[in-house]
Amino acid sequence: MNPESTLARLQATLPDNKLPSSYGVYFKNTLVALCHALEDHILQTSGGGELEIKPLVLVTFQQGKWYLQEADRYFDIAKASRRVVIGAVADSGFANHKTGQLENVSLINLDPIDPIIQEWNLIILAPTYKAMVLCRELSHQEYQPQGKPEIDIERKFYGLWSFDQSLVSEAAKIFIEQTRHYDKALADQLLQLYGEILTTVGPPLADISGVVSRIVTYLQSSQQQMVAINRQTRDLWELEGQALRVSRNLNANKLQAFLRMAQRVDERDTANPTASLQVAALSETLGQLLDLPALQLRRLRLAGLLFRVGLVSAPNEVFTQTPDRFDQQTLTFWRDRSFIGSQLLQAMPELSPVAEIVKHKLEHWDGSGRPDGLRGEEIPIASRILGLVACFQEWTQGRGDRPALGLTAAWEKCREISGSRFDPALVDTLGNVVRLAEMGLMELPTRPSQLPNVWLEDVGDRTPSVTSAS
Repeated sequence: MNPESTLARLQATLPDNKLPSSYGVYFKNTLVALCHALEDHILQTSGGGELEIKPLVLVTFQQGKWYLQEADRYFDIAKASRRVVIGAVADSGFANHKTGQLENVSLINLDPIDPIIQEWNLIILAPTYKAMVLCRELSHQEYQPQGKPEIDIERKFYGLWSFDQSLVSEAAKIFIEQTRHYDKALADQLLQLYGEILTTVGPPLADISGVVSRIVTYLQSSQQQMVAINRQTRDLWELEGQALRVSRNLNANKLQAFLRMAQRVDERDTANPTASLQVAALSETLGQLLDLPALQLRRLRLAGLLFRVGLVSAPNEVFTQTPDRFDQQTLTFWRDRSFIGSQLLQAMPELSPVAEIVKHKLEHWDGSGRPDGLRGEEIPIASRILGLVACFQEWTQGRGDRPALGLTAAWEKCREISGSRFDPALVDTLGNVVRLAEMGLMELPTRPSQLPNVWLEDVGDRTPSVTSAS
């Protein structure tokens, strides 16, 4: 195989060689959680489907012994897949397991001197969705000064995970070409299947919102397992230090799962690609003018970044609708999606306060909103702010046949329904923000960017402070 890693070859195909924001350093147990979440999606969505929409699964396990830990699981995955290719160094009876005997499973005996044995890759390619985890283990030099960990689950990998269709497709093509060194006929077959999958038309995009919940659940479980293992193998001081490091890594990745889902929504919404960034900035500014406590401001900012996460699996037509027209069908859809988003966020206990903010953002000042019909100051102040700002920001962007409004015009529309939908005092405060922006004293993000730094202390004080970098 090519001496360059799969990650390096993928990076070379990207503009400015810039990898996506999910690129970072991951503990092995974090990667197990991510891979299991993606694999579960295969088991839950492809098992009874037509052969034509079942996925092609490409995976490397470094060594046969690591594959054998998952081989029974891959027996079920293979039955739910169109084709599975598994690469590993042929040790520990790699080729003897029943999974390798299935007609649609191909085993690649990796050469022990092939650089790819340092990689752990999972690529899932289907007409209805595409997903991957690509990783390369740190070298002995990169593990310095502590050296390579003795405990397997503490091993670290450079890597990324993504649902981006073009990125995953490119990684799959690179993987297939890497197999040519071992089996030219297999590579040709995979390339033909690759082309068939990419040209399949008709099937609707799969709902991947459940993957987020599974990722968070698995990460939570792996965190608990890590603490339990450390209790058995380390003295108290070592336990505290290791548990803290792992907790920070896992919690950061759980939060990243949601942030990247929200970022994906913004990327799909070509009419409003900076919605989350602008709503977060505006909401925080409004909260500052109201002199809200620092903790509440941090939660409000995070709610602004995540309030559209419920749209992650919404059909593309949603992003051409004009939800400001408030017909009953459109209102029902957006209310349902807000509720779905809050449910997704509830999967991470640390995000419960943020989930509550998102849940009630469509409550109305006069009590006619949802989900609970709260009235006036019964509605949490952060939810009132988020609901107002989200609507205001949407009106500043053109969508469908509706032109974009200037800041003042958008505020005027909010003022028209002040007292019925929105808190009149908040609308007045928003007017002050608009005047600051019109005077050039405040700027909003005007283009999509990588995820901003977010701290889990944004949620509360029961979780160690960690940045969003993995």
